[in-house]
Amino acid sequence: MPHHTKDKGDLGVLKAQADLAAQGFMILLPLTEHAPFDLGIYRDRVFLRVQVRYRACTHSGCLNVRLRSVWNDRHGAHRVLMNKDEVDIVCVYCPNTDECYYFDPKDINQSITLRVRPAGNGQQKAVRLAEDYRKVAPVSCPSPG
Repeated sequence: MPHHTKDKGDLGVLKAQADLAAQGFMILLPLTEHAPFDLGIYRDRVFLRVQVRYRACTHSGCLNVRLRSVWNDRHGAHRVLMNKDEVDIVCVYCPNTDECYYFDPKDINQSITLRVRPAGNGQQKAVRLAEDYRKVAPVSCPSPG
């Protein structure tokens, strides 16, 4: 049974919470749906803002993630690029693998493709393997100024 878009987003956030808790992060939830991030995480005196995306694999075994928001209202369709100053980590939940993948949005331009299955043509150069994005990169507490 297909999931409604809101249900998919809610499932992605729940999966991210469980995965991040298993990685040792304290999970913090904003009290509004209008924040540019879905949850906060805290560990080792560092807070990070996480935006969660739900993405199914393409037929070729890839996760395509664009750093933008899209919504519709009575004025039509709207597309806005992510403000990378408001999000520290993007988490992508994939229902095909039941795994979460993490990256810093500042490390990419406007989109990223993560490969869940090997390329059919055997290409390995310039390929981002999803398994390399399974954990949040270590963070350190900034030095007191």
